[in-house]
Amino acid sequence: MDRRKFLKSTALGGAAASATLAAPAYAQGNRTLTLVTTWGRGLAGVHDAAERVANNITAMSDGSLTIDLKAAGELVGAFEVFDAVTSGQADMYHGADYYFLSQHPGYAFFTAVPFGMTAQELVNWYYHDGGHELHDELGAIFGLKSFIAGNTGAQAGGWFKKEITSPEDFVGLKFRMPGLGGAALGRLGASVQNIPGAEVYQALAQGAIDGTEWIGPWADEKAGFQEITKIYYAAGYHEPGAALSLATNRDVFESLSPAHQKIIEVASGEAHQWSLSQFLANNGAALQRLQAAGVKVATFPDSVWDAFGKAAQEVLNENMSDDLFKKIYDSAIPSMRASSGWLQQSSGVYVSQRDRVLG
Repeated sequence: MDRRKFLKSTALGGAAASATLAAPAYAQGNRTLTLVTTWGRGLAGVHDAAERVANNITAMSDGSLTIDLKAAGELVGAFEVFDAVTSGQADMYHGADYYFLSQHPGYAFFTAVPFGMTAQELVNWYYHDGGHELHDELGAIFGLKSFIAGNTGAQAGGWFKKEITSPEDFVGLKFRMPGLGGAALGRLGASVQNIPGAEVYQALAQGAIDGTEWIGPWADEKAGFQEITKIYYAAGYHEPGAALSLATNRDVFESLSPAHQKIIEVASGEAHQWSLSQFLANNGAALQRLQAAGVKVATFPDSVWDAFGKAAQEVLNENMSDDLFKKIYDSAIPSMRASSGWLQQSSGVYVSQRDRVLG
């Protein structure tokens, strides 16, 4: 045998063996992951976002990673998806993380907090100022790997059966509003309820609630709330840029190849931007249709905004004893203020001047 050929083949074989031994063990072959959502099937915008990220993952992986999407109620209930994924009953969920404040109040920041970040301010923080790392730190406590994967933009103040003229009008009002925004409304005397999106129309129609927020003109029109009441507050304090999240069971995520992990991350980011533009592209025309159908678009008086602000800060303050909540707050709020300082001086002035000049 040629000695040089023998040594060369031995060296290559040893290197290959070392590489094989050193490589992490990833599940081989095509895989299907079960995705559960907090959304009823077909629910405008939010279910679209879940479908978008699921289809992104399947397409980007060329079918080697397939997502089996189960809408709310098809495998587990809307508010049961967190437990389903942490327990391994399902592989991933798509939803609004503020539905899971009972798990940790810090989850509010990865959907929206009252008087918090707009959609642009949120992604500034999330991608460039530590937000994603904090989302990951929070998810790791529960065995989750999380990414934002949708955004509704600024949400409306909601639908009411009577006009709101003062903070006292909220006393005893049965109102649907999740998250810390709902907690703040409760401080004004409202009886706040958290109802899955697919069940809100029936609750309002049957009088189980006196009013509700949902998302904005397009999704609200699709839900049909204008059939029940004609009083609509277009601007709200509670969700100025509400993100949606995709969370994968962390053991499942870590069993995926690096390529599949990156596909989930990138697919989520694309779905976030696509979702935000879907809502914003449709809201203007939908608002015009609602007004043409007799809906009165109202604005909360300053006294109500002041009451919202005071209650919101109280709710945030009462959670500061939790170290991780405070850590997230201390990251998010300075980032928001820094972004806002520039946006007000640039695009804010521009939009105001554009509208003035063009009429």
